[in-house]
Amino acid sequence: MEKEWYVVNTYSGHESKVKEKLEMRASTMGLEDYIFRVVVPEQKEVEIKDGKTKERMKKMFPGYILVEMIMTDEAWFIVRNTPGVTGFIGSSGKGAKPFPLAPAEVDKILASMGMSRLDIANELAVGDKVKVIEGPFANMFGTITSIDLEKQQLEVALDLFGQETNVELGLSQISKA
Repeated sequence: MEKEWYVVNTYSGHESKVKEKLEMRASTMGLEDYIFRVVVPEQKEVEIKDGKTKERMKKMFPGYILVEMIMTDEAWFIVRNTPGVTGFIGSSGKGAKPFPLAPAEVDKILASMGMSRLDIANELAVGDKVKVIEGPFANMFGTITSIDLEKQQLEVALDLFGQETNVELGLSQISKA
C-alpha cells in the first residue's frame, strides 16, 4: 500500500483544532508510519479596509482538511474517531473506505498554498526512478539527474528515440516510480 491523500470532513471552523488533535493522536498511538501530513487548505488574501492593507489566511474549503496517509484499518479508525471529524469524503458510509484524491487534484490544491505533494528533501534523490504523469512526456519513465529545491523542479533523463535526453519537469508532472 502506498500513501495517498484523502479529504476529511470536520466541523466548520474547527479545522486547525482537528489538525492538531489528529497529529497528536497519530504520534501517541505510534501511527507516524501511516498518517504523514495533515493540511488545512488555506490561501493568503489581501484585504484593503479603511485605506490599510491587511493580509489574512482564508480557508479554501471550510469544513475540510487533507490527510496524507496509508489507508489501513487502524489509521482509518483513528482519523474517523478524532474529535471534530464527521467523516471522509468519497466514502459511501456503512463501513466503506474512501477513495483517495487524484494526484492532479492534490497538486493543484497544494501548489496554490506553495506546497508540494512530494517532499523533495526526504522522498526524492538524484538517481531515483520517476514516472512522468503529465505533459508531452506522459507515461514515460526516467531517472532524476538534478534537483532544484528553490524552483521545485527536477531534471530527469528520459529515453527519447533511443537517446538519453534531460528534460526539466515540475513536481506536479511526476510521480515516484
